[in-house]
Amino acid sequence: MLLLLAVCLPAADPPRIWDDEALKDWATPVAALGVRPGHYSAAEYYAIPGDNLKTYPVYHPNREPKGYWEWLQKQRPEPLVDASKIRSARDWAAAGQRAFEDLDNVFFRTDDPKLIARARDPEAFKDVFLLPDGSIIGNRWVVTEKGVVLGERECALCHVQFTPSGTVAFGGPAGVEPAGATDRNPAGVNLVPLAYTRFFPGDNFLVALWRSYTVPWNPDPRVEALKEKMTHPPGALFVGDPGTFARFHGSPWAQTKVPDLRGIRYSRYIDASGTHRMRGAEDLARYAAFVNGADPMTFGDHQILTPAQRKIRLRYADEVLYAIGMYLMSLDAPKNPNPAPDARSAAGQKVFQREGCISCHVPPDYTSGKLTLAQGYNPPADHPNADDIVRLSVGTDPELAMRTRKGTGFYKIPTLRGVWTRTRLLHDGSVASLEEMFDPARVQPDHVPGGWKGPAGDRRGIPGHPFGLKLTPEEKAALLAFLRTL
Repeated sequence: MLLLLAVCLPAADPPRIWDDEALKDWATPVAALGVRPGHYSAAEYYAIPGDNLKTYPVYHPNREPKGYWEWLQKQRPEPLVDASKIRSARDWAAAGQRAFEDLDNVFFRTDDPKLIARARDPEAFKDVFLLPDGSIIGNRWVVTEKGVVLGERECALCHVQFTPSGTVAFGGPAGVEPAGATDRNPAGVNLVPLAYTRFFPGDNFLVALWRSYTVPWNPDPRVEALKEKMTHPPGALFVGDPGTFARFHGSPWAQTKVPDLRGIRYSRYIDASGTHRMRGAEDLARYAAFVNGADPMTFGDHQILTPAQRKIRLRYADEVLYAIGMYLMSLDAPKNPNPAPDARSAAGQKVFQREGCISCHVPPDYTSGKLTLAQGYNPPADHPNADDIVRLSVGTDPELAMRTRKGTGFYKIPTLRGVWTRTRLLHDGSVASLEEMFDPARVQPDHVPGGWKGPAGDRRGIPGHPFGLKLTPEEKAALLAFLRTL
């Protein structure tokens, strides 16, 4: 739900997103190194112009409006976000919704005639999910100074929730694919290798993948082997489940779920392992910049990128990123239209309080916003995030937080607002429902995870978060009823 923000602003100019002072204490130190990841300076960041281009839908050719393709060829480049028309916080949020849904990733853009022809071939759309208007989720047309090119959605490609009615909710939690449609782009339109080699110039695709995940201070043999050969099909290895993804700095063997962004404003940190502070719209904008090219991949003395790669090659205009940040800050989780009877949810609330859930998932935000310890981490007393550290571990899988470049040693405490809509729970998305979360069988080695299966086969226990595993069936039913009211 988009909250209506009516606070008038004195000017339309967005704040300067890449700010040296704000960057000083933004990132959380890597636990194994005791240092924060490096960042480009503001001077380096603003040395290139910001991209701000409106994009257009790619339709199934048989559903394309009459004359659309010819009309598109006559268009001139227009801004995705026009700051001159913005006068209030409400305007920023509305512009941010458009930007979030329509922004394309510049590294994916191509003018290859073969790929453009494929994106207009009805035979390529056999298994592609179509929105009600006949357009697709993945590719977008982008009108540039050099003409129309093919691109791909950025934020909304992953942060999308499919609904039973056949529509989508951008920003909602991922985890369920639409029935009967397995693809988001036409068959044969794969822009990922192109994007990787543009992001890592000088590398072939395999080396670029290796560079995405290698941890020089604690090498994983499985990652190191990527330089030589692909050990699994790329789709299975890097998107192992509809709701999870192997992000840069993480690992294909320690994936993270695609988060529900409708609760991000209740957080103090971004990412499952709390890699960066979340102090408002500017930090969300800053993070969008970071994951889209403003990342030197520097960790103390360890340089992941080559000298030729270590420079800004892409940045979005500040108005685009700030608008997205304002939009995300305006979102809230939807209320369940079919909650349990009041008496049942009230009984569940008592279970929630009695079991101590309330100490971490503090009302009304249902999170304290703090960081819990990954197993094996004992942070120093003078840790710069000490005020936000809860010195206990809930025992979930520590690999992401301890053995990857996202390894802060922490997992953030998520908000439970809107948890009833989520189909992937825990940081790695291995749990697929509240019922599975509170099923004591999930910790057993013969359990089949409902979400991400992991790298070692279909059967494994899902460790950690033991709270609620010993409830009686009646108590569990009441607790789930309460959680589904949040």
